[in-house]
Amino acid sequence: MKRILFVCIENACRSQMAEAFARRYGREAVAVYSAGSRPSGKIDPKTVEAMWEVGYDLTKHTSKSLREIPDIEYDAVITMGCGDECPMVKAKHREDWAIPDPKHWPIDQFREVRNRIEQKVQGLLESLKITSPL
Repeated sequence: MKRILFVCIENACRSQMAEAFARRYGREAVAVYSAGSRPSGKIDPKTVEAMWEVGYDLTKHTSKSLREIPDIEYDAVITMGCGDECPMVKAKHREDWAIPDPKHWPIDQFREVRNRIEQKVQGLLESLKITSPL
């Protein structure tokens, strides 16, 4: 089983969407986590709406701190563009996707970010040799 961690500052939007897509497409082949360097404590309502539109319910997700995730070596740690804000986490592979935070954007632009994250997650899973049953 591969272990993946997605990190952004608030863990309220981008990393939550990435976690959701990795869970959807990776199924039992991955253990997926997301966290924030300064978590907001809540999931952005537009994130919940945007993921609901593609059939994923984020209402049970919570915004978490990096201190709340397992202290293990991850197969991949993906940051969403938070740069120096994200502390080092043990990882075999590390990548920054440089995805802008859409929290103040209109829903159409928000959806574009969601779709970009979905594509990047699918590419990540392929690179880790994880095939989707969907």
